[in-house]
Amino acid sequence: MIELLTAAQMRAIEGDAIRSGAVTGLDLMERAGRGTVDAIFDAFPNLLVGGTRAVVLCGPGNNGGDGFVVARILKDRGWDVTVYLYGDADRLPPDAKANCTRWQAMGEVHRLDDPEHGIYGGWADEGPDLIVDAIFGTGLTRDLDWAVEQALSDIDEWKARHRKYPPFVAVDMPSGLCSDSGRERGVRSVANLTVTFHRPKLGQYLAEGPRFCGRVVVVDIGLPDTAVAGAVTVARAPYVPSKHEGHKYDHGHVLVLAGGPGHGGAARLAARGALRIGAGVVTLGCPPEAVAENAARLDAVMVRPVAGASALERILADDRITTVCAGPGLGLDRADSVAEALRAKTHGRSRKVVLDADALTLLADDTTLFAQVHANCVLTPHWGEFKRLFPDIAARCTQSEGRRPLFSKVDAARAAAERAGCTVLVKGADTVIAAPDGRCAVNSAAYDKAARWLATAGSGDVLAGFVAGLLARGSDPLNAAVVAAWLHVECALAFGPGLIAEDLPEALPGVFRALGV
Repeated sequence: MIELLTAAQMRAIEGDAIRSGAVTGLDLMERAGRGTVDAIFDAFPNLLVGGTRAVVLCGPGNNGGDGFVVARILKDRGWDVTVYLYGDADRLPPDAKANCTRWQAMGEVHRLDDPEHGIYGGWADEGPDLIVDAIFGTGLTRDLDWAVEQALSDIDEWKARHRKYPPFVAVDMPSGLCSDSGRERGVRSVANLTVTFHRPKLGQYLAEGPRFCGRVVVVDIGLPDTAVAGAVTVARAPYVPSKHEGHKYDHGHVLVLAGGPGHGGAARLAARGALRIGAGVVTLGCPPEAVAENAARLDAVMVRPVAGASALERILADDRITTVCAGPGLGLDRADSVAEALRAKTHGRSRKVVLDADALTLLADDTTLFAQVHANCVLTPHWGEFKRLFPDIAARCTQSEGRRPLFSKVDAARAAAERAGCTVLVKGADTVIAAPDGRCAVNSAAYDKAARWLATAGSGDVLAGFVAGLLARGSDPLNAAVVAAWLHVECALAFGPGLIAEDLPEALPGVFRALGV
């Protein structure tokens, strides 16, 4: 399990280690700087033979101290290093100041915001072979000052003018990117490499984080390898039970509710996803006039007429139906059926219910219906649907929080799950899944998991079916949503470009074989 840490959680880990006497702040800074240099040469081996000039941008906190260590190590290796400092050297924190002093014994510290001898005016035409951004890292709690934005803009202007693009390496986080949310606070430069320490940070996987971080490398700096209470986890290869024994009903029965004639495609995609992921039985319930259409397109999925809420009530009297998936192509005149699904019980407990698409719109428009949502539900909104369901929560994701980390998609999902009293899966390239008790996971289709072709009509319907199928097989709501999101991306990666929604369930067997299921 990989944890994604906030800036506060990382500071607490470092502080505990220092207070315990296991390590000093200077030790950590030295390890961070050396680890950064090693990561740079691993990522850009051509610099070992062709690099001679580096620019290191240092900031007013401990991230700047890491930058001074990087500058010193590069200088020791024979590099010509120019250091710029944003802030006052005399006001640096003690460990950063100590490393600044060490650097000053080797070279000069220039002011980043010097109007005459700052970055742009001080560069020769050939420029540097490497740029290191150690201005703020995880410590940024406000929008960038004009001087920093101007310096970063000048670097970009120099690159464009001279058509030279030396590696731009960020220490912990690119300056201007909120490390807790991945939201911009004035960032101008895109890093080719981000070197972070101990654990990856939330902002490297959320929102704009992947776009600005480039590639992320995590460096071990010797901190204790202990779990952090309340940390967000990264979705990873799951345990999916195989079917070694039992009959079909032992693996669950999913009922997918569909709309009228001409509107059954989304529900059929969900049904196919539920069946492929291992539900023993899947039935598509649709208005009687749509039975022939759906039956002509489905074989292993059964089709039953469902004329309305009363008919649905009779069908749900069958305790073997363990899960209901409602929403894909359902229509906006079926609130009574959604309400019936939410009321229904099996073996004395509320049925597991996945609500997507039209069902989410119905919830957003009807507070009485929303109030019927229970702990066995999973809501699967994309961001537009999330904004309709939780407008006040979503609004905070576009607001400034003053001198604090910005409100993140993780914060939003957790708040929504607590309010709804159920698991909420917020779709996107940075899918976030949260439970009402605060447990949370991120499945980011970024870096080596980037699957841009998932942006295709119907892919969300298949995901809803995946969740429903796993619920039917006995997974709890949070685990079903996390595993479904992970498998969804893996199927897209396995198929590759040209993917359409129908391909996702068909890619599952190959993914399962790779997992040894």
